[in-house]
Amino acid sequence: MKHLKHFWLVVLLITGLHSYAQSTTFDNPIAEQRADPWVYKAKDGNYFFIATVPDYDRIILRKAKTINGLKSAEEKTIWEKHTTGVMGHHIWAPELHRIDGKWYIYFAAGEAEDIWKIRMWVLSNDSEDPMKGAWKEEGQIKTDYDSFSLDATTFEHEGKRYLIWAQNLEGMSGTALKMAEMKNPTTLKGPEIVITRPELDWERVKYHVNEGPAVLKKNGKIFVSYSASATNDNYCIGLLWIDAKAALLDEKNWNKSPGPVFFSNEDYKRFGPGHNSFTTSEDGKETIMIYHARDYKEIEGAELLDPNRATRARAIKWTPNGFPDLLQKQND
Repeated sequence: MKHLKHFWLVVLLITGLHSYAQSTTFDNPIAEQRADPWVYKAKDGNYFFIATVPDYDRIILRKAKTINGLKSAEEKTIWEKHTTGVMGHHIWAPELHRIDGKWYIYFAAGEAEDIWKIRMWVLSNDSEDPMKGAWKEEGQIKTDYDSFSLDATTFEHEGKRYLIWAQNLEGMSGTALKMAEMKNPTTLKGPEIVITRPELDWERVKYHVNEGPAVLKKNGKIFVSYSASATNDNYCIGLLWIDAKAALLDEKNWNKSPGPVFFSNEDYKRFGPGHNSFTTSEDGKETIMIYHARDYKEIEGAELLDPNRATRARAIKWTPNGFPDLLQKQND
């Protein structure tokens, strides 16, 4: 893992020196009480929204022609947790992907009788429209080390498909981000590598956490945003990147920001922003970040029992050096 070597890049990523006029505005929040949001833009231009619900008991979908339209779009429950056994509790962070003409949903789930035995699972659907058709349970994504695993995301690069996910490592407290090539959309091929561990102070507030990866490919690089620390106002987003021509499964080729690139901002009532995804604007010209945050700092009781993480959207910008600027100093 290589950290930043140049002072200008450190300053740029941490403080966001650039100031931009907002070119696209959104009717935020896009969805109340919806955390870990993922928005997928299909080839026909439709947007699909999927997220964690406060009861952690089901998977929902919305469909709209615009991102703002997702706010009022009809929400459909497409799958519900099991009453016993695996996939019976803590239904978390679903993601919707279109792979080789088929829809897949990656999500995390615990067991009804062992709620913290959380692993990664997959659903599939052959329908052209994921709001229709039947969802099939494809089973668990098995990893080399059987431990707490969640937040799977997948992407293709140069004809190969990869999975990035968060997992407890052997002998480690907290979660790191792992990555591996995939044999098919439901099976890892390996080898598995670690692309980031929670080693910096801002990644270790209350809990040692790296989770919620999201991939963004642009300007000859592959960027991976991720979330860190407890899911209160300390929750924040960090950034990894690698040269698109480098060996992706060599840990030494990955770079990591020394500080968070998006974090709480009391001026805008934006607390604990994180677990984001990326999509594009209707005209395809802008990169849109979808994320969740609360509009208040103080939480009563456990963070995960507070239902008010709301989904927000914002158009991000790009620095002259080709890095994403999440616009820390601008309002939603």
